[in-house]
Amino acid sequence: MSTPIKPSSTLTLEQKKNITRRNFLSFATLGFGALSGILGWNWVRKQPEVDGTVAPLRSMLETNGFLNETVLYSNAHLAPEYPRSAAAVEPRTNGDVGLDEDIDARDWKLTIVDTKIGKPLELVLADIMALPKTEIVFDFKCVEGWNEIQHWGGVRLSDVFRNYALPTDFRYVGMSTPDKAYYVGLDMASALHPQTLLAFESNGQDISFEQGYPLRLIIPVKYGIKNIKRIGTIILTNERPPDYWAEQGYDYHAGL
Repeated sequence: MSTPIKPSSTLTLEQKKNITRRNFLSFATLGFGALSGILGWNWVRKQPEVDGTVAPLRSMLETNGFLNETVLYSNAHLAPEYPRSAAAVEPRTNGDVGLDEDIDARDWKLTIVDTKIGKPLELVLADIMALPKTEIVFDFKCVEGWNEIQHWGGVRLSDVFRNYALPTDFRYVGMSTPDKAYYVGLDMASALHPQTLLAFESNGQDISFEQGYPLRLIIPVKYGIKNIKRIGTIILTNERPPDYWAEQGYDYHAGL
């Protein structure tokens, strides 16, 4: 049975002093914490920007990305997959940068540049579609906060590398639309992840103009901002490629 609290009138002088001391320390700690937070945030806000984000926050993002790539990343880490019946009938479209011009698949080509050699490899859609087809139904996630289960079909980017003997010893893969208006940078490990696809189908049909016809990237281990539509060029490089949304202040790695 708990001991009842004594009325303040029955407390000894020493007990009253202890209570007063504890109250003072509690409020002093709370006030110090609040003041430190305000001063710290003001200091952060006054720091120079790096790639659209104040330097301390950018440094934190880069550290998280480094740990994700070097410590936490694994090809065994797979995005959950779902039955086709769970997929949205019409996958949500979001963003149209790089899709301004009409395009005919017969005139489109994919240019892959090995920066050590310089001589590009050029592929047409039929070259890509001739490789083993892979399908995936997964939960597509956007940094804006929405998500949707979607069904995509295409070829593994790793199969393209394997079939055309492309080197995998580069640190990065850069991709851009034919007009260079939209571009992303990926670490090589994520690009070669077994669920990363060069997709040409959605729900068993050719992908739509709005979804990146005739070929787009589907990379379930990244947020939607990395899933570039209408790929025109792929660059293999050891220098970190530019990234459209990282330049706007978003996390360069955008990993899940």
